[in-house]
Amino acid sequence: MLDIVFAKPVTPKAGAIAILLAEEETLTGAALALDEASGGAVARALAVAGFKGQKGKTCLLLAPVDGLTRVLAVGLGKRAELTGITVEEAGGAIASTLSQETAVTVIADGLTPVEAAHLGLGAVLRAYRFDLYRTKEKAEDKPKLTSITIQAEEASKARAAYAPLKAVAEGIFLSRDLISEPPNVLFPAEMAERCKALTKLGVKVEIFGPKEMEKLGFGALMGVSYGSVREPRMVVMEWNGAGKGKQKKPLAFVGKGVTFDTGGISIKPAGGMEDMKWDMAGAGAVIGLMAALAGRKAKVDAVGLVGLVENMPSGTAQRPGDVVTSYSGQTIEVLNTDAEGRLVLADVLWYAQEKFDPAFMVDLATLTGAIIVALGQEHGGMFSNDEELSQKLLGAGIASGEKLWRMPMGDAYDKQIKSDIADMKNIGGRHGSAIIAAQFIQRFVNGKPWAHLDIAGMAWSSKDNGTVPKGATAYGVRLLDRLVRDHYEA
Repeated sequence: MLDIVFAKPVTPKAGAIAILLAEEETLTGAALALDEASGGAVARALAVAGFKGQKGKTCLLLAPVDGLTRVLAVGLGKRAELTGITVEEAGGAIASTLSQETAVTVIADGLTPVEAAHLGLGAVLRAYRFDLYRTKEKAEDKPKLTSITIQAEEASKARAAYAPLKAVAEGIFLSRDLISEPPNVLFPAEMAERCKALTKLGVKVEIFGPKEMEKLGFGALMGVSYGSVREPRMVVMEWNGAGKGKQKKPLAFVGKGVTFDTGGISIKPAGGMEDMKWDMAGAGAVIGLMAALAGRKAKVDAVGLVGLVENMPSGTAQRPGDVVTSYSGQTIEVLNTDAEGRLVLADVLWYAQEKFDPAFMVDLATLTGAIIVALGQEHGGMFSNDEELSQKLLGAGIASGEKLWRMPMGDAYDKQIKSDIADMKNIGGRHGSAIIAAQFIQRFVNGKPWAHLDIAGMAWSSKDNGTVPKGATAYGVRLLDRLVRDHYEA
């Protein structure tokens, strides 16, 4: 992880420098001293480039002063409209643009300690790389940046504000690592084993194998797993940080963890099937969230549950037309084996409410392609039976930059999963299929405040963007950490 250091302002004499400028503001403080040392070269270059501190704009100067390699000006936009997200994106721009430098000093005049901390977070998140399997990458193609020093007037306060953000970043990195792993490396048993690392943070981790789940009656989850030689797992992670007697009911977060999804007998087309290694991104987000909460010692009681399976076609695989009995006792006619994530969630959600009686449940799943058609890669889809929880999630999405859009639900959609021979079928019509999937899941909620987040369009980015490099995004970790921090900590 990129090392972030906070220090008192001094005029840098060597190396790479980043200057932050709000819209229409002029150089001041250390930045002005730097310009004077360059004989006005910095100000002239910014003028020629038309750089006026516009949000998202940058201007790079090469060796403007003896000893300085690069000077990067980053625009913040209007000072009155500055947000943590804007500052984080500025940090991301610094980390990506100056990645070939070994160290960078940021002149952060005008930023509050909290804003300076978020600048560091943005740089760290953008500097993430998953390069475990690159054995022949040329040295000149690898980023060299190892540390960023942020000059802030109240460096000690900025350092204190950064500590919990760093813990969240570590949870995000864990999630990104899990989602990025190839499916021959990360299968259900291996993913469950990696959850054990959370015990070092004080998380209680319990792993259920196929024998335990068969005994419990997890017919919906187990049915998905029957086509694979890779055995399924359910992992329960408990973080008790509220203090004894301070929180009556824990918060519950549930993740879909299909470590690879061929579609089963209802097999997917070959083109793009390799992307189905990230069909466990919902579970990856829950694991990352639990690491973040424990890492920053959140004063909350929370439980994270993930159902881990591999969906494969074989002679033992579940067939279209099979009927399975879920842990709730409700029967399901499986008409399409590629609508498997909802089957996994059905059993895990019912177990979560029966075992823990939580204050609410939020599930995350890369559930449907339909949500991508509806919302693209800009918002996760949210379905909920509770207005208060919905509003809190929407607010947390805006504050964290992981935005949500609430989708409708209703009886007309629910009727589409009525089965002729069982309590329900696992698919309805083609139209509104993301909503129909949510209606299916709601049948296993049993009246608890609940939200279902369909994150199929948000789990993976096809390009570098802000604080998220191309690849796994860990969408959901920051969103739910913000939900907890703003509304539920003791």
